[in-house]
Amino acid sequence: METRSTPAPRLSVITPLFNCLERTKEMVASLLGAMPPGVSHEIILVDDGSTDGTREWLATLGGPFRVVLNAGNLGYGAATNRGAAAARGEVLALLNNDLVLAQGWLWPMMEALEAMGPRAGLVGNVQLNAATLGVDHCGIRINLKGKPEHERRRPGPVSRLLRPVRRKVAVTGACVLVSCATWRRLGGFDEGFVNGCEDVDLCLRALDLGLVNAVAMRSVVLHHVSSSPGRKLRDEENTRRLFLRWRLWLAYLGSRDWTWDHFGRLVQDPRDFPDPLEAWRMAFFMTRIRIGPPRTALEGMNAAIDGELARWQGMLSH
Repeated sequence: METRSTPAPRLSVITPLFNCLERTKEMVASLLGAMPPGVSHEIILVDDGSTDGTREWLATLGGPFRVVLNAGNLGYGAATNRGAAAARGEVLALLNNDLVLAQGWLWPMMEALEAMGPRAGLVGNVQLNAATLGVDHCGIRINLKGKPEHERRRPGPVSRLLRPVRRKVAVTGACVLVSCATWRRLGGFDEGFVNGCEDVDLCLRALDLGLVNAVAMRSVVLHHVSSSPGRKLRDEENTRRLFLRWRLWLAYLGSRDWTWDHFGRLVQDPRDFPDPLEAWRMAFFMTRIRIGPPRTALEGMNAAIDGELARWQGMLSH
């Protein structure tokens, strides 16, 4: 039985559950088998109104497990927030119930979090699609439409050796570490997002505070991608909400890729090149000599964002 004198664990693992009991059992078994010795931890399982026998199975658990039961299906963000509110650990590990963990997944993430110190935002890792073993995630970037998308090009072994931790715009919430103090400072997930974009929104709030999000390239897990029921039902509404809140950041964060793409097309037909000064600004920005994006890049990104907002206006008003 837990008492007031029980020392707080180093790590609190938080996993929301909604049905998919067999996936949950697989994930929990892999977690127990891959937890490094000597890391004090608790595992908080938050059931979000499951009806497939998950609650009966949860009643059989003991040891490091703590269970939170929601009266109904509140959604991923709210379920995770409830688990985090109950957590006692210094570091929170947010894990989906459709992961398969292996030895060595945790330490690279912990080391990255500790190395960044007070600058640390959220730390993610490399995730392989469990069905294909292809890379599904090694960070999140902002594409030419201003939308977040997974980076799926994993650096080679030499590059990973030299730069094992890479700064990223955002990381997926499927497998992420964040200090409990930073989580509370950020305010947890915005529950206005329903099963999508909560993680990107949280990462952008970290960036807005000057924190650094990163991927620990030596940490690798398997992920049964988007296997939770209802995972994709609100994608359009969630992304629109993200745009309305963060359009200035999204335009800025997508501007470098926009510049590379635009410059490459201009090279094919030099008659369309902008004035020489703007061309130099673009070149300096692409090579990171210049910090701020050129005017044309911001104009291009904002035009793309306006186009998406207009599309949603027609789609979601019906």
